[in-house]
Amino acid sequence: MTHPLLSAFPAVIGLDVGWSDMDSYDHVSNLVYFRYFQDARISYLTRVGWMASKQETGLGPIVKSTGATYRKPVKYPDRVWVGVRAAQVEADRVTFEHRLVSRAWDAVACEGSAVLVSYDYRNECKAPLPEAVRLAIAELEGLV
Repeated sequence: MTHPLLSAFPAVIGLDVGWSDMDSYDHVSNLVYFRYFQDARISYLTRVGWMASKQETGLGPIVKSTGATYRKPVKYPDRVWVGVRAAQVEADRVTFEHRLVSRAWDAVACEGSAVLVSYDYRNECKAPLPEAVRLAIAELEGLV
């Protein structure tokens, strides 16, 4: 199941908020949102073959930057849906947008972004985005 607020996001995962996700301020720790975003992003990267590319050729993603805007506090117990989409694809990087929807609020609780650079793990340097990954992103995003 997904949420209507995530209809523009081609990859969505559902997660149950754990008690240990909360901090001493009685809401999910700000750091945990980044883990939620990462879990959704890994699902996306797996679907477009970027994780397999890293294993097979050494060309994989590496995080350049990430950020978040918190809209509503999420607390235990709750279930959240996290969507991810490619907002911009460049020669050597992809900018992803994330959206987290809370079942308890029935609203967007957090939005975020991450820039992932294509990285050659064997030679430890930036590399062009693999063409197969670029094409898979375009297909998943409905651009072809």
